[in-house]
Amino acid sequence: MALWVRFRDELDIESFGVLQDGGSIGVYDGDMFNNPAPSGASVSLGAVRLLTPTRPSKVIALWNNFRAGAEKLNLPIPAEPHYFLKTPNSYLNPFETIRKPKSSDGKVGFEGELGMVIGKTCKEVAESDAMSYIFGYTCVNDVGIFDIVNRNPAFPQWVRGKGFDTFCPMGPVVATGLNPGTLVVKSILNGQERQNYPISDMIFSAAQLVNLISQDMTLYPGDIITCGTSTGAGSMKPGSTIEIEITGIGKLVNTFE
Repeated sequence: MALWVRFRDELDIESFGVLQDGGSIGVYDGDMFNNPAPSGASVSLGAVRLLTPTRPSKVIALWNNFRAGAEKLNLPIPAEPHYFLKTPNSYLNPFETIRKPKSSDGKVGFEGELGMVIGKTCKEVAESDAMSYIFGYTCVNDVGIFDIVNRNPAFPQWVRGKGFDTFCPMGPVVATGLNPGTLVVKSILNGQERQNYPISDMIFSAAQLVNLISQDMTLYPGDIITCGTSTGAGSMKPGSTIEIEITGIGKLVNTFE
């Protein structure tokens, strides 16, 4: 197991590496997804600014992928994955601020989710091979304004409602060597736990998601599939702190203004 991070140092140089005991980062050279090599250098975690753990060409976000959530909302179990895309302008680093858009007065909601990070180019892969295309896992907050998503019944505006600037915090690490079926996602708003649900309740498993989505579109190294959320998601008020925590990965912390 390794915990990979991307960061900017005091000279504003972008690098990546692996978290080490004692609060340091072992710096690597090359490509995180293609034979990265340790440089021999290290830097203190407290001396850098963490970035999103990858630079995805796209984030594929699942809707209605948990049995408990579907039951609570009285939604039918889907026959195939339902998903939308989150655009690069929405990506947000750990510890940075989610901003309420000036163009909308709607409630801004949080959804704690597991993000699966693709490690190699992935097109039309078999379910039996799909797990080998997952490099690791991260925490994602799928922020959105459902007033906008549901405003027009003739055309649900998923990309608009979920794609505002800062609406896709990710991180703080990519954790490798985990079994996603054993993980639990928690969302903590202003110190109060709001979500606590097991990934084992997913309707479509990790392997099924990679298999089925890769039939539709090519996935590239660094792309992220967010697995959807379950019960307990809600809205945030300005001045809030929202934390997404997954054991084995860590805690994604952001403020909301």
